Amino acid sequence: QLQLVESGGALVQPGGSLRLSCAASGFRVSDYTIAWFRQVPGKEREGFGCISNVEDRTEYADSMRGRFTISRDSAKNTVYLRMRALEPEDTGVYYCALALSTHYPCALTSPFYDAWGQGTQVTVSS
Repeated sequence: QLQLVESGGALVQPGGSLRLSCAASGFRVSDYTIAWFRQVPGKEREGFGCISNVEDRTEYADSMRGRFTISRDSAKNTVYLRMRALEPEDTGVYYCALALSTHYPCALTSPFYDAWGQGTQVTVSS
């Protein structure tokens, strides 16, 4: 079964850090583009970062660049999202997504992605 499972979401204070995991099964994360999206209630999902299977190139939305870092551990078949300097505006459900087709550099828009995890809740509040 092709699956992506996010984990690591938590309640964190402003300025704190979290590491989210996207564990894959049924495919190798080293062979595909993986992206991270988040969704605030009442709003569309927003893509903010992705990692390509070509040269492990990463792309970030301007608002997240420098605070969020995506990496891949092929041995564990897992993609990670390191978040720091979290703000209340970062609150939402975070999803990882798989693109079956090659696009370089990777895209931050939903139509490009073919499979999604169930999401993990991140709440930033004092």
